[in-house]
Amino acid sequence: MINLTAEHYVSGLKDALTSSESDEASDELAALKLATGATPEDITKITALYPNCPRTLLDLLRRVDGTYWREYFGQTIAVFFLGSDVYEYPYYLLSAAQIVESGTDQLFCHDSIRDVYGDKLDAWLPEGRGGQPGGGYRDDRIDPDLPRGRRLHFSDCMNNGGTSQLFIDFDPVGEGKVGQIVRYLHDPDSYAVIADSFEEYLQHLMDQGFGFLNALE
Repeated sequence: MINLTAEHYVSGLKDALTSSESDEASDELAALKLATGATPEDITKITALYPNCPRTLLDLLRRVDGTYWREYFGQTIAVFFLGSDVYEYPYYLLSAAQIVESGTDQLFCHDSIRDVYGDKLDAWLPEGRGGQPGGGYRDDRIDPDLPRGRRLHFSDCMNNGGTSQLFIDFDPVGEGKVGQIVRYLHDPDSYAVIADSFEEYLQHLMDQGFGFLNALE
């Protein structure tokens, strides 16, 4: 069965790039048209590592296997494909292989949020909800003791992820939802839930008219 959310997202993004009058959008559209889908083998590796991976993400990867310095037919592309609540930062989609690599990276995958901040966690990231991007806090639906690799890292922001990254969280706490979307933002750091599911997340980007493409103007 076709996943309409994934299909509509890709076609809608291409339409938005087509309708833009900027030269950058034209270049991004040409690059995006080079993209092919992930192999069945790479999809299987994701589902082995993340059995609860949303079907919508898998179907998205079956259409576009990443836009983050990804090589297709001898050409490397870097296309803004996603957004978040941090409107000034568009994001790239990681490839299936990059998702697996991030989730198994031995240098980082075992570290939790608490491991990173230690005894400064509560001071630097007070627990709460609804904090503004740019104000340090930690959403109370996010488990600070969960190893990083347990969350599926699917996107890095425009400056190669140094400022912001996006994750699918399968192990929420409190009132959190399995599959919620977590946005990490650096300096001042914050961890926020920005959608209850990947499908809701994509739908919001479509409802906003792919506003992250404004960075191309």
